Amino acid sequence: MSRCLITKAEVQSFVERCMVAVGTKPHHARSLAEVLVEGDHRGHYSHGLNRMDMYVKDIESGICAKDGEPVVEKDSAATALVDGKNLLGPVVGNFCMDLAIKKAKEAGIGWVVARGSNHYGIAGHYAMLALKENMIVRVLIFYYSSPEMCNDGGSAVSHHMCHNLPPPQGMSFTNTSPLVVPTRGKQCTLGTNPISVAAPGKDGDSFVLDMATSAVALGKVELHDRRGDSIPEGWGCDTHGKLSTDPKKVLNGGGLVPIGGSEATGGYKGYGLGMMVEVFCGILAGAQYSNNIRTWKVTDRVANLGQCFVAINPDNFAHGFNERMSDLMSIQRGMEPADPDFPVLAAGDPERTNMKKCDEMGGIPYHINVVNYMNDCAKRIGVSPLLPCDKVVSE
Repeated sequence: MSRCLITKAEVQSFVERCMVAVGTKPHHARSLAEVLVEGDHRGHYSHGLNRMDMYVKDIESGICAKDGEPVVEKDSAATALVDGKNLLGPVVGNFCMDLAIKKAKEAGIGWVVARGSNHYGIAGHYAMLALKENMIVRVLIFYYSSPEMCNDGGSAVSHHMCHNLPPPQGMSFTNTSPLVVPTRGKQCTLGTNPISVAAPGKDGDSFVLDMATSAVALGKVELHDRRGDSIPEGWGCDTHGKLSTDPKKVLNGGGLVPIGGSEATGGYKGYGLGMMVEVFCGILAGAQYSNNIRTWKVTDRVANLGQCFVAINPDNFAHGFNERMSDLMSIQRGMEPADPDFPVLAAGDPERTNMKKCDEMGGIPYHINVVNYMNDCAKRIGVSPLLPCDKVVSE
């Protein structure tokens, strides 16, 4: 299968130009482009460049706001409710996660929920923002040189001590348009409702869970359909709620199924996780939820998605978090695998492998059909230059 090798900078610039062409503020376009490129770099092609036309349509149609910034509606030491003002999801997501991290530095935890948001790309991007934040906390300590000085009313001496603290843990959740058929059902009443948790280990190693609560992201079904491929059984169902390997049946009247697939194989657990995300997002934030959210890619009304962002400062808990986290991952990675050719991995390892591969190749390999599709989108809105197709690689 032929793919085009395109540098991260080329994709970043292309997405920014396309978004600005339809009226997006340059710094908002940059935030979106960064999330999409990161998705592809990490190997989540369903949430990268493949999604750009959707964002273009949202801005172009006016259903997603171009102007303004998110606003904090309610605030406490550790929590906040944010109105996303119907802006691009990455703009809202970055604002909320930055706020959660700030609160975690001050209170040990930051829990921020947003309403009035839109599709924000990969959930892992926001969870990993916490890992990128090197928390250097300056602690002011007052002490007396001796008990006698204290009793005698001696002067206090202040010392500033810098502590290199582990970066905070990050979590991110979002609800989405109803794309998932609940266990025993036939209609889509839940979103793919992703969960992401990022936790730091030693020496830059980290646990990064980034998963939909559906068996697969819808974008992966779309990619298979665009390529003319069938999908694995257990990804989606038809209009009767029966599992299907035909992507068209899933996309046209059917739906995705929860993690676990059928009830017999534990699909009700994925269904429960999807409901949990809805509690944190749509319900807690007062946003739309379940089948009240607009149909996927139908821009007849604003999305008003609910999202949740959490940052936790490990230093507020038991000492040695990074060491234990690294040990936990080492236990899994170090075991003898069932198949010697497939070692046991920790969440985030496949993405690191993909990023390393891309970096060694000097770019991200995109399927030619995706590149052509996005270039056609760019031509329609008068954007040039287009994505280059001159570097072809084979898989």
